[in-house]
Amino acid sequence: MFPSAFLPFVAAALFPTPAITQGVNTTTAPTVQVRNGTYAGLYNPTYDQDLFLGIPYAQPPTGELRFRPPQSLNTTWNDTRPATAYYNECIGYGSDDWPWTDVVSEDCLALSVIRPHGINSSANLPIVFWLHGGEFAQGGTRDPRYNLSYIVQQSQEMQAPIIGVTVNYRLSGWGFLYSQEVAAEGSANLGLRDQRLALYWVQENIASFGGDPSRVTIWGQSAGANSVGLHMVAYNGQNDNIFRGGIAESGSVPSLAAYMNASEAQPYYDAVVNATNCTGASNTLTCLRQVPTATLSSIFNSSLVAGAGYHPVIDGSFLTTSGITNLYTGQFSKTPLLIGTNFDEGTKYAPHGYNTTNQFISLVQANGTNHSSALTIASLYPDNPAVGIPGTLHGRPPPSYGYQWKRVAAFLGDLLMHAPRRLTTQMLAQWNVPSYVYHWNVMTLGPLDGAAHGYEIPFSFHNYDYLGDAQGNDNVTWPQLSTMMCRMWVSFINHLDPNYNNMTNVHWPAYTLDNPRNMVFDVNVTGLAYVEPDTYRVEGIGYITSILQSAFNR
Repeated sequence: MFPSAFLPFVAAALFPTPAITQGVNTTTAPTVQVRNGTYAGLYNPTYDQDLFLGIPYAQPPTGELRFRPPQSLNTTWNDTRPATAYYNECIGYGSDDWPWTDVVSEDCLALSVIRPHGINSSANLPIVFWLHGGEFAQGGTRDPRYNLSYIVQQSQEMQAPIIGVTVNYRLSGWGFLYSQEVAAEGSANLGLRDQRLALYWVQENIASFGGDPSRVTIWGQSAGANSVGLHMVAYNGQNDNIFRGGIAESGSVPSLAAYMNASEAQPYYDAVVNATNCTGASNTLTCLRQVPTATLSSIFNSSLVAGAGYHPVIDGSFLTTSGITNLYTGQFSKTPLLIGTNFDEGTKYAPHGYNTTNQFISLVQANGTNHSSALTIASLYPDNPAVGIPGTLHGRPPPSYGYQWKRVAAFLGDLLMHAPRRLTTQMLAQWNVPSYVYHWNVMTLGPLDGAAHGYEIPFSFHNYDYLGDAQGNDNVTWPQLSTMMCRMWVSFINHLDPNYNNMTNVHWPAYTLDNPRNMVFDVNVTGLAYVEPDTYRVEGIGYITSILQSAFNR
């Protein structure tokens, strides 16, 4: 998810009409026959692409299907149905949903397919399957920041064409409600199960669009990147060959935060039950399925369930254990991974108002450590304004941020992003699974944000419209870096190796235990990239990883 601060200079110009539909031609409608029937899409002459928008991949999760695993489509038709407009977005809560409040619904399980024009079912092109971020609470396919036309266009210009697929999945309490009742029914992790069913839909239908179902790469950012990692460990690594590679931007396989169990989630579930007058029902889930959508939505979007943590859980089915355990035991899908983090991930997560070392130590303890470990972390993340996150700010932050803000940002960025990424790539290397790691260092707003969480997306998507008038945009190096990154992603989608891009002389090495290295993207260096050893903040990240591994009995 982009931080909300990124939105003002793009929202007014671009949110009203998703860029992907601009310039479309409805007079030359492409058609495709899938298992259920025939769809007619749109031809976009600007990119010479066919767009098939808003295709349902599951039955609407409404009524008796609310809070249940997604069900495959069970209808067919003989006429031709339009696939010319985005489907409803899933109900979510946050700035990513503000522009779409009139088109959110429980009936939202749909995907869109973007392909080069002029291909047929014999083309056998590789597929990239995009999973949006948003903390599992917001986002969807309407968001023009995730416009796949740009990366598909780059693949066309490279003569290495790909097909793009983007998908909606259930969010917040609609997709991640948890309790003992939910666990007993087997209805946990619904948002992830939605994604999984969409991947099976791709397996069954993408050949009709000209795609090769054996060459699917799943790609996501933030919660979408965490989803990529969770699909690698889902069902202990049994993936039925529904994908062959992954791209994870600011997310990884393990979570170094504790998963909420059913007992811990129970009070939040009970609060929802009480607020809907379902307390006395013989089956509270059945009662919740009968509550009006607007009523339930207002509860999910209220302080009543603050702290509910509507996120993936270990349910004994989709996820059987922690991602760390899966990595150590080798119970994960051995698929190549392109993965990375941004220099200043922590500026998104660091709360304001921490002014003393004691307050910092309390924050560390609140994130899963004892007092002794917190003291060690305090020594590894010192109170020194010359270091910390963001690195572009070399003194104290403004008083409103708090005296210790840089320290907090460094710790939380490492806890939530850098440590899980490093552990992921170390374990993949141990199991001889190829991975390619990047470290992104471009400041797009200012020194208080640095190279922040989410700001690499316009570059990897080649969605240069979304860079706008951001600070530092010189209209030369940024477009060059965007083209280079995007083509590396296309190369990985085609070859499971980012080096077939014809854009740079800098070779991106695979990550190994003997010589762990990252590709650094930076507009302030010759060639816009360089290779670094993966040793930044090695002591702090190593200690965070060690104590949290111990919590999982590893």
